[in-house]
Amino acid sequence: MTLNDDIGMGEFTVESLESAALTKAQLADLLFEQIGLNKRESKDMIDAFFDLIVQSLVNGEDVKLSSFGNFQIRTKAPRPGRNPRTGESIPIEARRVVTFHASSKLKDQIQGEVKDA
Repeated sequence: MTLNDDIGMGEFTVESLESAALTKAQLADLLFEQIGLNKRESKDMIDAFFDLIVQSLVNGEDVKLSSFGNFQIRTKAPRPGRNPRTGESIPIEARRVVTFHASSKLKDQIQGEVKDA
């Protein structure tokens, strides 16, 4: 997997992942290995990045990451639901959910990966 960066920091490569998903710990290791931050700084930077995203969403703010996508909070209205086991009708309360919309650039990159495979 290759992570391209548009702000001049070069190209990052992930040689092999231990799991099917990229984790926060693996992101911190990439900062350590490929940028030269120490392990504590790398972990703190990743944690701070995600904390900022979470706090913005909690505050009701959209998070827009250029060339990646947008995270938004959406309020879902209350609606009737049904218990699948008993068939009993139950109310589902209104709630806030996070939605993600991938940018067209990210979608194009993903489609390019599929076409090349």
